[in-house]
Amino acid sequence: MKHISPEELKQRIVDGQLFLLDVREPTEHQEFNIGGTLIPLGELMLHANEIPSDQPVVVYCKKGIRSQIAIQKLEEKLGFTNLINLKGGIDAWRRIFDL
Repeated sequence: MKHISPEELKQRIVDGQLFLLDVREPTEHQEFNIGGTLIPLGELMLHANEIPSDQPVVVYCKKGIRSQIAIQKLEEKLGFTNLINLKGGIDAWRRIFDL
């Protein structure tokens, strides 16, 4: 599984050419988000067709655990090869950038 640090992700967002996928719950997304498309983990397989396969997709959650589960499901069941996990999730992002 590929991982990306919050610092690397911030630079990639500036550079463009990636898709952000938030697998948290709607209330978590409303509280704080970095612009990702919300597809909660429990609904992921129902909406997998909304996830691009032709560009890097950074998957994130609160701590990086649900996003790893999401990546495993998408890779094993649907053959995705372009998924990257945000190390430490939104908590890590906020510790660095949301001071």
